[in-house]
Amino acid sequence: MSSSAHFSESQSFQQQSNEFVSWLEANPDVKVNPKIMLADLRSTGAGRGVVARTNISEGEELFSIPRSLILAVQNSQLKTLLPQDIEALGPWLSLMLVMIYEYLQGEQSRWSPYFRVLPTRFDTLMFWSPAELAELQASAIVDKIGKQGADESILGSIAPIVKANPNLFQPVNGLSSYEGDAGTATLLELAHVMGSLIMAYAFDIEKAEEDDDEPEGSNDGYMTDDEEEQLSKGMVPLADLLNADADRNNARLYQEEEALVMKAIKPIQEGEEIFNDYGEIPRADLLRRYGYVTDNYASYDVVEFSLADICQAAGLLNSYVESQPRLQLLEEHDLLDDGYVIPRPSPTDTLQDILPIELLALLTTLCQSQEEFEQRRSKNKPPKPAIETPQAGLLYKVLQTKQSRYATSLAHDMQLLSSLTPPQADTALEGSSRRLKMALQVRIGEKEILQAIQRMLDSLASNGSLKRTANGDHDSRQSKAARY
Repeated sequence: MSSSAHFSESQSFQQQSNEFVSWLEANPDVKVNPKIMLADLRSTGAGRGVVARTNISEGEELFSIPRSLILAVQNSQLKTLLPQDIEALGPWLSLMLVMIYEYLQGEQSRWSPYFRVLPTRFDTLMFWSPAELAELQASAIVDKIGKQGADESILGSIAPIVKANPNLFQPVNGLSSYEGDAGTATLLELAHVMGSLIMAYAFDIEKAEEDDDEPEGSNDGYMTDDEEEQLSKGMVPLADLLNADADRNNARLYQEEEALVMKAIKPIQEGEEIFNDYGEIPRADLLRRYGYVTDNYASYDVVEFSLADICQAAGLLNSYVESQPRLQLLEEHDLLDDGYVIPRPSPTDTLQDILPIELLALLTTLCQSQEEFEQRRSKNKPPKPAIETPQAGLLYKVLQTKQSRYATSLAHDMQLLSSLTPPQADTALEGSSRRLKMALQVRIGEKEILQAIQRMLDSLASNGSLKRTANGDHDSRQSKAARY
């Protein structure tokens, strides 16, 4: 994106880092431990990161950023320049609008050195082409990108304010205004850049009087659920430049009365990188939210079975709750979901350990005879979840349906991944090749889980662990289950 407000890419990477550090140091309320430094980690594919100059003790403060320096609605002049209450837009859209305004202010923005160290190009799924998204095959993550919904929110809430205030929002790319198709497309692009920065870097900011010593993590996605939406969001300079690592996490951000403070949560050795952590999220969500994939999060991978696929496997014509009494009963007891997430099993996990109780309840309900179901419905009680022969047979059909939607085999994907590039050349991958590798990692993880579930089902069937129900109405399902 080129504009008069877009900071020149001719500036060296290190110069931008130096100016950012100088900007921080110019604020008397910013405290940065001299034992840490901002480092150029591009040789490892990590961009910027924070590294220990010398040994750091557990509990030691790494840096402290005053609340007044957070890039947030409350700290921007835009809040007073617009006639409407922009906070009424909600935490996501209000921060997006503020960031568009501050970005377009260029050097006049209080946060201009901060913007210079933030990316403007992303590998988050919001920016993938249809062909690139197709490489994710049957991954449920594709349905969670939400680009259409994001576009509608931007065009319905952000665009009218920007277009109505041309004196506050300078047109870019040589445009005279944001009116017309070209102006709207440019505004959408700019808004998605800011939305992606929020998704990857913003923190939920509690009000000072509600603060405690609980650690604060990054937000959970481009659009959050109703509960998460209640907290305001802000960009915390320096805190967001820490890379994340599930295994090597050694720092955490704490919210205090006047500042947000990053502290070491374990001893950090000289030369060691300082890592935050995104929490236990699968690599598919890591890619969707942050635009990268690392095997350190492979243990958190999941696979998702949709309600529609389960109902189809059970012989139901549709999964509309209103037309399905069995689904209605589960919904009344808060046991019905649109999709069911199954985690990667550990070596000691059983099938019962990894299957959600809601999924077991659904399988059991769909496998009941009409008489059994009517008895349960008359008592307004959901069935007792179980994994017996009928449920296992139905789950196996769902598993086969899911596996059939992946266009390639696990063995093929593993071979392609190993041949794509040697590990030491990871940073040499560009554009579509890099995205193909990440898609492979995501779909390999999901296929591994599917194979693990299949092995568990096979094991239950072969060792006689599955119970057969006495009701003869299940005979057809039992015979199907026996064939797997």
